[in-house]
Amino acid sequence: MKLKKGDNVIVISGADKGKTGKIQRCYPKLNKVVVEGVNVHKKHKKPTQNVPEGSVVDIYVPIDASNVALLDPKTKKPTRVHMGTDKKTGKKVRLAKSGESLDK
Repeated sequence: MKLKKGDNVIVISGADKGKTGKIQRCYPKLNKVVVEGVNVHKKHKKPTQNVPEGSVVDIYVPIDASNVALLDPKTKKPTRVHMGTDKKTGKKVRLAKSGESLDK
């Protein structure tokens, strides 16, 4: 999985198709990611002694990593990723197809 926390992505399939957001959490073993503002579900909390009225809470549910694509920092369009070396530092970095570095 070539996605990391903090990457800007766009959803390419599913109910939230077209939405963009930042990755909040990655689950590489499950091949899932949590994206801010995408796949939000409501969870009803029972009343407790601390919160006697109960509440409804929004939770972000992970979606499959294959349903998102990284946004190219230059063109702001979905892009694929390949590994390459940074011209300035010579370190191995993730590159968008336009040649822009995705690692900061």
